[in-house]
Amino acid sequence: MGDKIKSRTFQSPEFMLGPGSVESNMYYDIDFPRGHIALKSFNAEVVDQAGNPVPLYETYFHHWLVGKYYERRPSDRNFSRNSGLCQGQILGQYFGLGSETRKTATHIPDPFGVEIGNPDEIPEGYQEKWYLVVHAIETRGVEDRLGCIECRCDLYNVTNDEDGNPIKPDYKGGLQCCYGQTRCKVSQGFQGGKRSLSLRYTAKWIDWDSSSIPVEIFMLDVTDTGKRLHGLTGISPENGCQVEYEVESCSATKATRNGCVDIKRTSLTMPTGGYVIYAVAHQHVGGIGSTLYGQDGNIICTSKPIYGNGNEAGNEDGYIVGMSTCYPEPGSVKITAGENLTLESNYNNTNKHTGVMGLFYIYIAKQAPNMTFSHPPVQASFCSIFS
Repeated sequence: MGDKIKSRTFQSPEFMLGPGSVESNMYYDIDFPRGHIALKSFNAEVVDQAGNPVPLYETYFHHWLVGKYYERRPSDRNFSRNSGLCQGQILGQYFGLGSETRKTATHIPDPFGVEIGNPDEIPEGYQEKWYLVVHAIETRGVEDRLGCIECRCDLYNVTNDEDGNPIKPDYKGGLQCCYGQTRCKVSQGFQGGKRSLSLRYTAKWIDWDSSSIPVEIFMLDVTDTGKRLHGLTGISPENGCQVEYEVESCSATKATRNGCVDIKRTSLTMPTGGYVIYAVAHQHVGGIGSTLYGQDGNIICTSKPIYGNGNEAGNEDGYIVGMSTCYPEPGSVKITAGENLTLESNYNNTNKHTGVMGLFYIYIAKQAPNMTFSHPPVQASFCSIFS
């Protein structure tokens, strides 16, 4: 299969960022591979007008998301989503990472792929199209770089969220405070102009054929309450995935017995089963790793952040520049329909962190190729980690 792989690099529309400013935008009908194909990988990074990669300490890439919708006309769009588990369109993207995007493997091994462009799945009269969400924070010249990328509300001087609703007093930082057109506090006297940036993204794919095996994409969230309130599709305190959370410092909570590690866990029920083909976590600065456990306590995948230690783009000191990934030998790690999984997200909480995330992507295939084993399948022992 590997010899038919195609690759193309695309560029998002340009956006302008000055010191402290925030880009948070959704672009419809982006350039994307067309036809009935199996997507094999998707990578992205922020570049300047000359095409040079921009380091995270200048422009922090909070997240980018790519998702699918069907359109008859711009006023008639039906959004598709991944296979779960969150409510409504929350975390419904097919692909998406944050600061770790440059050093996180995203390739899907043969003969698997994300099936797109299947004419049987596209509603009659509609076209399959793709959207891109970009959230970036310009930290040139800001007073408190970590505070800006953690979206601390006091640094953005906002009291209302993007929709104009008052922000609750106990909400100290996160996405409600760093939406588009907000500005993080810049050091007095700092002079820096606006510049034009864009997202450069590369997709690899092969034509779909009878030997291709589709994967389903599941997005798990450690903040998932497990409840689904009837008719509610957005984020509310009781309902489903909360997307982000706060990590209190261990000195504030006096909980130093864990050696200043904040451990957050949730239990999740998988609606369908299959074989794990790929898995990776998403965390923010302070994250020290995340583990997904099966019902009997077996480790399905542990994914850990890779922190940079230099100046160059892709190795920025103190930032998460990659996440380790799991590629179990296909057929070796199985999740059954209705299985209760446990997701655990760990953060160093020597200091408080706001707006952190504990997400986990898993790609599941209903079948593994030639399910014959030269050795009996062992739960999760093949979960090799490539960084």
